[in-house]
Amino acid sequence: MKGMTSFFAQRRGIVSAGAVIGALAALLVRWGNPANMGICVACFTRDTVGALGLHRAAVVQYIRPELVGFVWGALLAALLFREYRPRGGSAPVLRFVLGVFSMIGALVFLGCPWRAYLRLAGGDLNGLTAIAGFVVGIAGGVWFLKHGYSLGRSTTMGRAVGWVMPAFALLLLALLFFRVKFTPEGPIFFSTTGPGSAHAPLLIALAVGLVAGFLAQRTRFCTMGAVRDLMLMRDSHLLSGVVAFIVTAFVFNVALGNFKLGFTLQPVSHSNHLWNFLGMALSGLSFALAGGCPGRQYFMSGEGDGDATMFVFGMFAGAALAHNFNLAASTDRVVEGVFVRGGPSVWGQAAVLLGLVVVAAIGWTMRE
Repeated sequence: MKGMTSFFAQRRGIVSAGAVIGALAALLVRWGNPANMGICVACFTRDTVGALGLHRAAVVQYIRPELVGFVWGALLAALLFREYRPRGGSAPVLRFVLGVFSMIGALVFLGCPWRAYLRLAGGDLNGLTAIAGFVVGIAGGVWFLKHGYSLGRSTTMGRAVGWVMPAFALLLLALLFFRVKFTPEGPIFFSTTGPGSAHAPLLIALAVGLVAGFLAQRTRFCTMGAVRDLMLMRDSHLLSGVVAFIVTAFVFNVALGNFKLGFTLQPVSHSNHLWNFLGMALSGLSFALAGGCPGRQYFMSGEGDGDATMFVFGMFAGAALAHNFNLAASTDRVVEGVFVRGGPSVWGQAAVLLGLVVVAAIGWTMRE
């Protein structure tokens, strides 16, 4: 056990974890997940919210078992290595709000930072403008951190706090496995067309989530933390794992024939560069102030962090708001032979601008 702990703490550990997760993300597309969406924490959350009936966008409704795997893989790793510690009390309401706006920004871009990297690895060059916005958002968060920003310390709490997210994840898995139907026209919903209808077999997706959750918990893999640590401490440890993630996904995409270079008409994507940039800037700032990317929030919720659980529930609320109030972006498409560029509605644009103001205000007012 000590040898495994030492391995995962070293650079070769984080590189290995990033490479494995990147390979599995590319393979999930071959096994049935949407193109360039082998793993997208925001998209998977949106689909799950839709399946529960919290929004009614029929093309994005499916309980994603990868998310269940994320939580339980991290929980099993934390228990095995004696790192499970129920905790909370670090401004949970503000973390919920940050989760809401991080999701709105992600759905204006049509993907979280995990998918931004995977879209780039699949040839979608819109990932470049999104990653640029993501980095700028994190830079804003780093500025607040350097000027005393803090949501306060979390404290040890009772076991019930730590089991909220694992129990909720098990409930989701049961609803998916038994395909529960509460009323003839009501949830649980399953998309028959669109991205929600494309998914890997349940057990394969769950197994991938468990592996990713276990490895990420041990190595602290985080797409936001990689950039934050480089800016704040000139530490490239986490970044090496993200680079391995991208490179391995690229190699597998090329080998599997899933690489298509360009900006327009990419899978579940739009080429409105301004809003790709601003959407991910909002997400990056929200993740930086919350202390972890969307994947990291799921992993921390599995290891007992009640504040991360509040952030995840905020993401659920943000996904519902985005689709119920027409905030999510539309994709590039061809209508009667004419190319139509996608992007957010005026409401989505307003939500991103409002989110930048609100999240920046949180950063400003929570300085010690």
